[in-house]
Amino acid sequence: MHVGIVSLFPELFGPFLETSFLGRAVSDGILRVHLEQLREHGLGKHRSVDDTPYGGGSGMVMRPDCTLAGIEAAELALAAKTRPRRVLLSPQGRPFDQATARRFSELEAFVLVCGRYEGFDERLRYFVHEELSVGDFVITGGEAAALCVLEAIVRLLPGVLGNADSTHEESFSPALEGLLEYPQYTRPAVFAGYEVPEVLRSGDHGKVETYRRTASLRRTRSRRPDLLPRGKRRR
Repeated sequence: MHVGIVSLFPELFGPFLETSFLGRAVSDGILRVHLEQLREHGLGKHRSVDDTPYGGGSGMVMRPDCTLAGIEAAELALAAKTRPRRVLLSPQGRPFDQATARRFSELEAFVLVCGRYEGFDERLRYFVHEELSVGDFVITGGEAAALCVLEAIVRLLPGVLGNADSTHEESFSPALEGLLEYPQYTRPAVFAGYEVPEVLRSGDHGKVETYRRTASLRRTRSRRPDLLPRGKRRR
């Protein structure tokens, strides 16, 4: 997989891409990441990539010409066989979810564009494929969002995780019909007076499966009823 990241602060990604399974994915050649310094495409003495908004208002807006130049440079550096999918990271985007992560895990290449200041010039949206948000909140820049998106996608690639089954039955997975994962326990069997449910220690796989399905449904109904089919939202 080839991933380009356009950012004013590419140094933020270094330690992240050298650690844990992402670091292994890079070293094993499963993942290739190109970090494009947006400032390289800035204008004037200070390499500015932003300007004041037309119509007035506080803050600065990212220029479309500089940002598009950064995107195109990242695409060129990736040298992928297929055209990379261009993605703006913005609180105005469509919510990024597990289904989107799985869709992106099947791509050969994509470019993530990290916003700053008051956001992107509206015209830049004519030059990208989609816009994604990691939640209904605002952060200073898109770098933290890019880290979340990248990790969610890369962990789904074959050979990245030590145990391929780790992504099979987890929250939002097709195996759990998009519901939240059931409670998990490990040793000790009793901790601070709280015991591991007896059924999980019984060795009866049928009962364990039934318990987990019921617990998954109960937890989803309690915490995220919006994930349930309409007919299952009643208690």
